[in-house]
Amino acid sequence: MGAQQNQEVRQSWIPKKERLWVFGAMGVATIYVIWQLWSLFHIPATTLHNRRFEHTFKDYGSNARIALFVVLANYVLAFIIKQRIWTKLAALKKGLVMLLRIAKKFHAAIAILAIALITLHAVAVFMYGFKWDFNNISGLLALIVLLPVPISGLFRYRRLDKKWHLRCGLAFAVLFLIHAFL
Repeated sequence: MGAQQNQEVRQSWIPKKERLWVFGAMGVATIYVIWQLWSLFHIPATTLHNRRFEHTFKDYGSNARIALFVVLANYVLAFIIKQRIWTKLAALKKGLVMLLRIAKKFHAAIAILAIALITLHAVAVFMYGFKWDFNNISGLLALIVLLPVPISGLFRYRRLDKKWHLRCGLAFAVLFLIHAFL
């Protein structure tokens, strides 16, 4: 009887309410990455160093940027709502709370899709030709810092991450903003 109770108490890695969105996003991301990698690897060699191909990998990065802004909205909205200025602006706070609920619900799913787009962006940049300039180095550093974020996110579900998900995520956000806008 004790072993059965331990199994009931033990929580899965991904909560039931988010499982559908997370696994759905993983499926969509996997299919999209395979499809896009297949098309990238079948591009003629003469096209790889063309301006059109540069727009291709920049489009992956731009789409990832939009997805990451939605992912980061979770933290920004939570920070704004915790401020003490909302006593007079209760209606606005209710709207922000609603946006925060939406951002929290889709945080993991959109982050998975953003990681897929970042992966495609990085592969395409290396195919185009990696140069040791500020933009590429900042992007490579952001990619390296991004690696532990999804793993610590899994630990976050079980409260085992000791704030590593937040720390690595914020470090990635800073490096990502430097890469994207400088």
